Amino acid sequence: MGKTLAEKIFDAHRIDMPFPETHVLKLDMVFCHEITTPIAITDLMARGMDRVFDPTKIKAVIDHVTPAKDSKTAEQGKILREWARRHGIKDFFDIGRNGVCHALFPEKGFVRPGYTIIMGDSHTCTHGAFGAFAAGVGTTDLEVGILKGVCAFRTPKTIKIVLNGTLKPGVYAKDVILYIIKELTVNGATDKVIEFTGPVVDAMSMEARMTLCNMAIEAGGTCGVCYPDMKTVEYLWEYIKDEFASKEEALQEYSKWISDADAQYEKVYEFDVSHLEPLVTYGYKPDQVKTVREMEGTEVDQIYIGSCTNGRIEDLRVAAAVLKGKKISDHVRAIVSPATPEVYAQALKEGLIEIFLDAGFCVTNPTCGACLGMSNGVLASGEVCASTTNRNFNGRMGKGGMVHLMSPATAAATAIAGKITNSPLFQG
Repeated sequence: MGKTLAEKIFDAHRIDMPFPETHVLKLDMVFCHEITTPIAITDLMARGMDRVFDPTKIKAVIDHVTPAKDSKTAEQGKILREWARRHGIKDFFDIGRNGVCHALFPEKGFVRPGYTIIMGDSHTCTHGAFGAFAAGVGTTDLEVGILKGVCAFRTPKTIKIVLNGTLKPGVYAKDVILYIIKELTVNGATDKVIEFTGPVVDAMSMEARMTLCNMAIEAGGTCGVCYPDMKTVEYLWEYIKDEFASKEEALQEYSKWISDADAQYEKVYEFDVSHLEPLVTYGYKPDQVKTVREMEGTEVDQIYIGSCTNGRIEDLRVAAAVLKGKKISDHVRAIVSPATPEVYAQALKEGLIEIFLDAGFCVTNPTCGACLGMSNGVLASGEVCASTTNRNFNGRMGKGGMVHLMSPATAAATAIAGKITNSPLFQG
């Protein structure tokens, strides 16, 4: 019987099965940020276990509140900073060199097909876009990962999503994943791996695939994955070119992780997304989704473009295309946060930052801050935000605030109108 991508990775990394259905896997990478990792560091220190399994396989960043907004967040940064120095963790990205973790780490070449990765962050599933098994974990698992370089997982069950058709102009990966979450529901993939396949995924850029996988967790998924292909190789080539004689050789090596034709799945869904139109969330769950057309005219107070979901250069280009030569409504405020310094620099070079500024946006440094209501765009009670982030939970971006999730194109159009509306890029 054939194997799924996740099963192949488990087979290659398994070092023990202490109980039926429990697999202890060797880790290729442990990612860390300043919100969840200091708790693990402090506990390890208290236990007399202030060690790391391999400083070259640990990557750390300050990204959720950057720069620090108060003494508490300054202390969190200090703990992570001193820990990285103490253990010689070379790949530590401090203020000025930092970016949103799930955009920065792939950009630096730290994610490869077939890798196992954990992080104390639920959106670690983003990295499955490269054909890796990447999962968010709790403090105890993070501590064990830091200390021993292993993590225990249950036997992976996989749901396969086949996306057929061709996306209409003005419809993006964000709309696709909102549609999938609506169909699966927030519990539909609990403890499952979601494989995204089909011609629509094949046509997507790596940035778009990361958007898909980023929100697998919103359907309950442990990880979202895409098959590695030449686009994966091209994205990583700067970092892998010394390992392979050619891109074709790299592709051949990475293709071994692709699921077998006779692999067994828990469920297989086939969706034709040719008729899909831009979508937006309502309410406080990611599966509460309507078309933008149905939500047309809903007034907003803030627009936010950024995050590990939609803060990459591709996202900023789309938003800027809508905003060029336009001004945001006098009734809203708008914020854009490029996901990494490299994205910021590229956007500056292409004139995108100027477009945002001319339109009336506040352009901030790379940060996760607004997404989880910690800094750089927190909502007041009763305020409404049109956001390109990944969660619309009650109070997610500020106590009493409402968040409507949407694509960068829809967010940019909404900023101009002052109310939810379709972008001119969509001609449905």
